[in-house]
Amino acid sequence: MNRIFLAIGIAIVAVLVASSSLFIVDQRKVAVIKTFGEIKSVITEPGLNFSWPLVQTVSMLDKRIQTLDNPTPGPIFTAEKKSLVIDWLVKWRINDARQFIRNNSGEQRNLEIRLAAVTQAAFNEEITKHTVRGVLSDERAQVMKNVKERLEVESKSFGIDIIDVRIKRVDFVPEVTTSVYNRMKAERAQVANLARSEGGAIKEKISADADKQVAVILSEAQLDAQKTKGDADAQATQIYGEAFGRDPKFAQFYRNLEAYRASFNKKSDVVVVDSSSDFFKAMRGSGGAGAPDTAAAKKH
Repeated sequence: MNRIFLAIGIAIVAVLVASSSLFIVDQRKVAVIKTFGEIKSVITEPGLNFSWPLVQTVSMLDKRIQTLDNPTPGPIFTAEKKSLVIDWLVKWRINDARQFIRNNSGEQRNLEIRLAAVTQAAFNEEITKHTVRGVLSDERAQVMKNVKERLEVESKSFGIDIIDVRIKRVDFVPEVTTSVYNRMKAERAQVANLARSEGGAIKEKISADADKQVAVILSEAQLDAQKTKGDADAQATQIYGEAFGRDPKFAQFYRNLEAYRASFNKKSDVVVVDSSSDFFKAMRGSGGAGAPDTAAAKKH
């Protein structure tokens, strides 16, 4: 019975020792085996591995590409002594696990602090060689390229590869930003005023052309109207002449009636005529009765 319990105990201990000795290396990780704090081996291939318990320790490092963002963006002076705030990022990856642990105590945070300081110093030196216009557009790619080359040299002892360096954003300091915005507003206002003045000139030109066209159209219409009226009057005169030529006496009588009609403008008008006038002669001839020597005619 004692032997059975002893065998079970030995088996349990063996399982515990085996579980603490075996470890799996993920394909995204690098395993560093240390013996009494000294690096014994580095395992980069994924799979199941063994380490001596109580003697050896295993540290896992991420071998994927890492991103370091600028922790404290600050103003940097350009070649013309203008202040710019440069926000950058660095892409890096571990290439030598032994060197990475020796120089950074195996802590990624330590590496990021050192790399951030080196990167900021590189940007400070590089930006002072360029103008604001160059940093914003023309020479931006060259600035990033130069900083990357400098980091590749200065980070060799860090055990990492510099994959890329990028400028995420370039801002002016608040004082300069306000000045730039005010200048931009003034320029936009000037452009707007110019556009309004040009629009007003175009409007006046269009109005003048429209007024000219209206005057021409009206004059042509009036000319056509006068011509039409003249043609109508000529035709009316011809018709009247032909009609009155058939009976001259009636024509004379009709003209007299028209003259009398034009003379009586108001109901209160009074006209005194001679009884021997053609009008009364015509009336006597039509009615067959004599007329008095004098008569007063009122317009009804």
